[in-house]
Amino acid sequence: MDRTIGVVGLGYVGLPVAVAFGESYPTIGFDINEGRIAALQSHNDYTGEVSSEELKNSKIQFTADETKLRECDFIIVAVPTPIDDSKQPDFRPLISASELVGRNMQPNTIVVYESTVYPGATEEICIPVLEKHSGLTAGKDFYVGYSPERINPGDKEHTFKKITKVVSGQNEEASNIIADVYGSVVEAGVFKASTIKVAEAAKVIENTQRDLNIALMNELSIIFDRLGINTSEVLQAAGTKWNFLKFTPGLVGGHCIGVDPYYLTHKADAVGYHPQVILAGRRINDGMGQFIATSLVKQMILKGNPIQGSRVTVLGLTFKENVPDLRNSKVIDIIRELQQFGVDVQVSDARAEAEDAYRIYGIELVPFEQLRKANAVILAVPHQEYKDLGWDGLKKCLYGESGVFVDVKSALDASQAPAHISYWNL
Repeated sequence: MDRTIGVVGLGYVGLPVAVAFGESYPTIGFDINEGRIAALQSHNDYTGEVSSEELKNSKIQFTADETKLRECDFIIVAVPTPIDDSKQPDFRPLISASELVGRNMQPNTIVVYESTVYPGATEEICIPVLEKHSGLTAGKDFYVGYSPERINPGDKEHTFKKITKVVSGQNEEASNIIADVYGSVVEAGVFKASTIKVAEAAKVIENTQRDLNIALMNELSIIFDRLGINTSEVLQAAGTKWNFLKFTPGLVGGHCIGVDPYYLTHKADAVGYHPQVILAGRRINDGMGQFIATSLVKQMILKGNPIQGSRVTVLGLTFKENVPDLRNSKVIDIIRELQQFGVDVQVSDARAEAEDAYRIYGIELVPFEQLRKANAVILAVPHQEYKDLGWDGLKKCLYGESGVFVDVKSALDASQAPAHISYWNL
């Protein structure tokens, strides 16, 4: 298949896509971040999704020069689709990428969007921008498709090639071409959705479903906490039934699960339906940081610790374990709530960049070996580095006989906790 592939946006989604295509096609990887391009040219992926060896062996031309996209006849757009402070869709990155592609698009190009949006957004928002900036007509001079990303950051098992790829196009011809191109590199095969809207809807409900399942677990953990029951033990018992879904409570942040449901609810509101279940789940998950912080304060009081002026160590600031990504991390909600109680909070993270933590949250990360002993420790993000330390390594972060240890995701064996430590988990 004689094609030149272009990938716009080289983050968690775009880079693995570019590397996969780069093994079989001439591929141009574009990003507006020149620092990111320089790092990739030096075979360094700070996200940890692609190894240096893979980058060395790839035949990708990494560039911040948008005119290089003129050499491509199949362009994949994989840019973020965040929400704003009012929890409304922020299409600015997607619109900017569409303008950029439009300026550099040649006739007969196929443009495929992978960014998560609400049903109808590709045709309502992206295609008009492409047409305006290219002077071409969609469906006649160029074609558009949608193939939702399914990258799970930090997951080395469910990788781009090993996940069934949903594809769609604005007509049957485009859909067939897109299916053939993706099918040539995705070992798990492709599934052709009947329309772009169906593919968009499929993606947004994947994350909405997971968000709601975690919300249920979080609500149960709040109830069980009041009943004095250990949630982990309850889930272990219930999990012995063959059809029990094994979700666990926790913080729901990041740029997918904690964001995508708002795209669907926004569109639902626009067509006259106010979602109830989806937004209820979002409220529960968005409130878990405050719940964890107040639960810690209660535990500290019970152990005789003064609250104002006490010191709490938070281990992990990224949005999930074993990744360096800090975007939309809910750990910050725990930190801010504790600070309102007058607590001195020190934060360490084994994966995050200190510069990013300060730029995004104003948090100065403390190297683990420089942490001062604290009245309480919160294992907020169980990076492998912390799990490897185990109780022997982590208990040294506490001083005195009145320490409290909060294990947000139940990463440690509670039965092995030192007797003098008050252990609490979701």
